[in-house]
Formats: sequence, C-alpha cells, structure tokens
Amino acid sequence: MKPTFHHKPVNNEFEDPSLFVRMVRERRAFLFDSGRIDRLETGDLLKITDVFVTHTHIDHFIGFDTLLRTFLRRAAPLRVYGPENIADCVEGKLKGYTWNLIHEYPIRIEVFGLTPREVRHASFYAENGFGRIDRDSRPFDGIALRETPYTVRAAVLSHGIPCLGFSLEEDFHINIDKAALNDMGLPVGPWLGVLKKMVRGSAAPDSTLRVDGRNFLFSELSSLARISSGQKVSYITDVSPEEANIEKIVGLVTDSDTLYCEAYFLHEDMERAVERHHLTAKIAGEIARKAGVRNLSLIHFSPKYMDRVEEIKAEAMREYTG
Repeated sequence: MKPTFHHKPVNNEFEDPSLFVRMVRERRAFLFDSGRIDRLETGDLLKITDVFVTHTHIDHFIGFDTLLRTFLRRAAPLRVYGPENIADCVEGKLKGYTWNLIHEYPIRIEVFGLTPREVRHASFYAENGFGRIDRDSRPFDGIALRETPYTVRAAVLSHGIPCLGFSLEEDFHINIDKAALNDMGLPVGPWLGVLKKMVRGSAAPDSTLRVDGRNFLFSELSSLARISSGQKVSYITDVSPEEANIEKIVGLVTDSDTLYCEAYFLHEDMERAVERHHLTAKIAGEIARKAGVRNLSLIHFSPKYMDRVEEIKAEAMREYTG
C-alpha cells in the first residue's frame, strides 16, 4: 500500500520534539509541535497548512517565530490548534514585534484553543496589524480538524497544565488496481487523483471523467479503486503518568500504524517522572501494547540519559512486546 502521508521527527530524541507530516501528491503538510524547526527546508515549511501544539513550553512553541517569518507573504492561511491558552500565546508572540508596514501582506492566522468542552477561535490578520478578532466558539467533540480525507483527533491531557495529544487518521485508503488499468488500456496520470476524489465524494454513477481524450462514466472507472483501511499516526508527549491520562491516550491512539510517544524517564526514576509530569519508557511501551499500535517510535528523552539510549528503548520494547 502506497502511503497517503509521510511522517518523520524533525529532531533527535534529546532535542525539541516535533513531527512533520507531508501529504503525498499534495503541496500540503501538518506539523505537530513547533519547537526548533529550522532544520526543515523553506519548501517544506511553506507546505505547512496546520500546526498542532501540545502545549506552549518553549521547546514546543519557539518555532512559531520561524513559521511567522516564513509565511508573511503567503496567501494561504495558517491554522494553529493548541490548548486553551494558545490564542493568548500567539497574541503575545505577535505583540513582540512592530507591524507598522505589514498591512498589505496577505498572511492570515486562525487559532483554535481546545478545552474539554469547547473550541475557542481567534483570528489574526496582517491587514489589521494582527489585532485579535475573537470568533464564536463551538462544542469540542474530540475532533480538532476534519477535512476529507483527514481527521485530526485530540485529547485534553495533563502535564501539570493542560496539554493535548493528537492522532491523524486517513478516512480510508484508495489503491489503484494497475492490472485493471492496463486491461482498460488507460494511462497513469493526474486523472487518477480526480478519480480518487470522486470515490471519496461518492460521485454519481453517471458523472463523467475525461481520460486520454475520451469521456468515461464514473461507474465505468470506479472498479479501478481498491478500498482499504486508512493510515493512522499518533503523537503523545509531555504527559503526566496518571491513570486518567493513560486511559485517554490509549483510547486516542488505538490501532495507530505509528505512535510517536515520549519516553522521558526510565522507570527507575518514576518518582521524578511524577514530579516533572512526564511518561517513563515502560509506560510508553504499556500504552502502545494496550492500544494495539503497529509501530512504537520513541521521542523526547531526558538529557540525563545521553549515554543510556539503548536502555530506554529496551525498557519500552519489553513492555510493548510483552
């Protein structure tokens, strides 16, 4: 199965946690946490349409300045999702600069603060000097973003402060049957992307699609599409090792193809993990096992373990594999 999106951590386990997700065959990407992100090329940064921030500690949010500077002349809006204080934090960032020459720039920033009950929406536009505009809120149903074919779900967790966990899910995956394509004598090309959009949109059977100079009915082409389960990638970091948090996380990340999860402490330092509101490697493995994830990728290690990386991985994998 060819993936719909590619995902990779921006930094190593001892640096700022951040996950870059690029949508295949689209000029679009998602970013989970925006700590240090200057390793990303400008072309990749410009693909980012949506940023999902777990919380606004400096190692998860300092890269917002990098995004802001990159996007000043971009017409497409930047959407930022975060905990309940995210609009205040974005506003504070913007107030740290002088914007007297900004009014003709196209940049627009839409900010969504997720609370257990509602999603609070605020807008910041260059045309009015980034003055804050508070919008109507909506009930929070566990979904941060839903745009075919993607859904980003969020859980409100605790890190001593409100902190979010995220999962990115593809509604379903579409593969093209190449043998059937060859049997029909049709070429590979951009039209297959249009066909996939028609499948996702449940197009009418008599809808037409022009291929290689000929018109075809959707009903004639729909059999080329093979439907399977979509991808799911989840991202969890900076979470208190409380049972309530663990239960929420398991529910959020169940059946993930890949779970990116912090393993900040070894379990021998559980007391310190409780004090600092972080997971241990053992708990990360336990979460992955209970949730039935297919791949566990460990992120965000405490610098105190610089020479004990393999111990962290081994502890998590022992619990993960049982």
